Amino acid sequence: MGDLEIRPATADDVPAIVAMLADDPLGAQRESPDDLTPYLSALERLSRDPNQRLMVAEREGRVVGTLQLTLIPGLSRKGATRSIIEAVRIHADERGSGLGTQFIEWAVEESRRQGCRLVQLTSDASRTDAHRFYERLGFEASHVGFKLAL
Repeated sequence: MGDLEIRPATADDVPAIVAMLADDPLGAQRESPDDLTPYLSALERLSRDPNQRLMVAEREGRVVGTLQLTLIPGLSRKGATRSIIEAVRIHADERGSGLGTQFIEWAVEESRRQGCRLVQLTSDASRTDAHRFYERLGFEASHVGFKLAL
């Protein structure tokens, strides 16, 4: 396996990112690789926000992973900044290679570097393999999450 580069996503990466987002039963229902316009617009918004990091993992010139890291300053926990890891996807060819572990470890270390005192993430209740993965990396299933579609 070649060297891994973790870097900010660019517009050129959007097709590969969307393909990974759509490459599972849940994503297939909510993503649309046929029209990249809303994704490119979202990337522009993310790029302007200093608390957002949409990242890709690239190996040998090919995007093989993506995640979004959001920094949230707050008052709770004595004014702690926390980070949220979202939309983690690893290309099907790379699953089981250790890439997911490397990528999450990068996000945790970047959170530390940014002064965060807590890293949190959510995972759909149906993703039991992902839950085991995150627990193996030290994450604790400590909360119940709620969503409201608008």
